[in-house]
Amino acid sequence: MTDKAEQGSKVDELLRRTRVEVATGIYCLVGMRHEDWTRVLENPELSPRRDASFMLLRDKHEVTLLLEEEDWQAMRYAARDARVEKDFRLVTFDIELEWDVVGYLRRVTEILAEANVPVGALSAFSRDHLLIKQDNLAGALRALGRHVAELC
Repeated sequence: MTDKAEQGSKVDELLRRTRVEVATGIYCLVGMRHEDWTRVLENPELSPRRDASFMLLRDKHEVTLLLEEEDWQAMRYAARDARVEKDFRLVTFDIELEWDVVGYLRRVTEILAEANVPVGALSAFSRDHLLIKQDNLAGALRALGRHVAELC
């Protein structure tokens, strides 16, 4: 068996053990200027709820937040110029992946591309996540269902 075939086999086995979970909330992806992010930080009451899932990435170009719509509504006045994409569902691939795994996310996105489902990919320390628009969620779950252990 070639290295590529072995990797594909390993990825397929990982997928067969994966639980796919869909978060209950509706999410927004927000891009804002650094100045707006500073204003948000100066007002702790604008922070996302303690028990809510969110993600933050600050690079030299902008600050990107992924948060539930409810939390965005609470802070949006502090970032009036922010760019916002709404109506995302957060889909989590509940399997801990080691950092030497090659091709897992490629295979997942390949399955979804074949079903014509656009996605945004996010990686946490040990799990991968996708942002999928609410309108595309059912098609995504149908496509993934044949490849994973469980849809939750």
